[in-house]
Amino acid sequence: MNLFRKKSINAMLQQAKTGTPLNRTLGAWDLTLLGLGAIIGTGIFVLTGTGAVTAGPGIMISFLISGLACALTALCYAEFATITPVSGSVYTFTYATLGELVAWIIGWDLILEYLLAVSLVSAGWSGYLQSLLHGFGISLPTALTAAHGAVPGVETWFNLPAFIIVMIITFFVSRGVKESARVNNIMVIIKTAVVILFIVVGVGYVKPENWHNFLPFGFEGVFSAAAITFTAFLGFDAVVSAAEETKNPAKDLPRGILFSLGICILLYIAVSAIMTGIVPFAEFKGVAHPVSLALQYAGQNWVAGFIDLGAILGMLTVMLVMLYGQTRIIFAMSRDGLLPGVFSKVHATYQTPYQATWIIGVIAALLGGSVSLDRLAEMINIGTLTAFTLISLGVIVLRKTQPQLPRVFRTPWVPYIPLLSIAICIFLMTNLSAGTWYVFLIWLVIGLFIYFIYSRNKSLLNELSD
Repeated sequence: MNLFRKKSINAMLQQAKTGTPLNRTLGAWDLTLLGLGAIIGTGIFVLTGTGAVTAGPGIMISFLISGLACALTALCYAEFATITPVSGSVYTFTYATLGELVAWIIGWDLILEYLLAVSLVSAGWSGYLQSLLHGFGISLPTALTAAHGAVPGVETWFNLPAFIIVMIITFFVSRGVKESARVNNIMVIIKTAVVILFIVVGVGYVKPENWHNFLPFGFEGVFSAAAITFTAFLGFDAVVSAAEETKNPAKDLPRGILFSLGICILLYIAVSAIMTGIVPFAEFKGVAHPVSLALQYAGQNWVAGFIDLGAILGMLTVMLVMLYGQTRIIFAMSRDGLLPGVFSKVHATYQTPYQATWIIGVIAALLGGSVSLDRLAEMINIGTLTAFTLISLGVIVLRKTQPQLPRVFRTPWVPYIPLLSIAICIFLMTNLSAGTWYVFLIWLVIGLFIYFIYSRNKSLLNELSD
């Protein structure tokens, strides 16, 4: 069998109409807030401090670089999203351009990426919640505050808050995209307001002398920080996963992608500039709450409390959107026959992949509660960068192989924009650690084993070839 056989775009559109239909309820505003919900979270409340330690005030350039890579890729995403407005994100697009094997690899890659994202953020959310409760004199049993061995010198066994919050979010996602969107929209508005509050209050306490040593580690530090902080933008591609539940995907998807990404790039640069202007960058080492620390330095403790609350809400929406995107990608892979059919069954009442949502939700909750995933954090970045590289390549391929396809949105300056996107993504991947590459390759080998033993034999393309 041809490992690089492609699925017809017309067949994808027909399958979306006649197969197991999802409910089209989302507009451009919902999609923009969905993107903001995925992007404004752990990155802005945690990684700003991590990046500052690595790059100094030059973290502003790091965010600009990683944001630019996302923006270039977003232009490619937008073109694909209007051509194939179906679930599956980059997996679906790759299937139509680069073939089944590559599509399987990237889909398998995205499963790990999204799953780890939910688990990692749930653990971070648990830490912020416990910090907030501690301020009210409430403490949880130590054994239930973190995964076993996660805290050196402390006997912990299970992160109960992390497990519970993923279960709650799974409930909302399983009930329907509109219900999930309502919850997401409310929390996004609140946490965006909190970030703006930080900018308005913090700008008056900036000391320009803290920026004088702007690149203490040179551009090497800037590039390393860009590779690390790329996680901050993880999830804007989750907007594309909502293609099959969008009212007018041709117009709304490009707007949702580009609007959410543009807003977040500006907010990240502004927040990192103010943080490093208030606090000497070295002070952020080992700090899990860098934004509120900056306000504490400024003597604005009351605002710092709001920031902690915003961080809790921010990470809630990240988990919600990541779990949503994960289930839609698995839904698409199952519908193509590459995964068992249970993952593509749609609930008669809620019109969601109900069983897939709960299966993935339980796994993510158990990982967040029982496993320390610090060493795997960069795995999220390498997965995202791989996906971005393939989608940019796919635009070039599709322009050559199927130039006649109707394109409501066209990526400008092809092939130069996609090639620049590919170059930046590969460059950032080279700045990731060797350990990250080893784990990624192990996951890839497992995925290839499953593909050759199960998936290629069950693929619906076999029926077409017969």
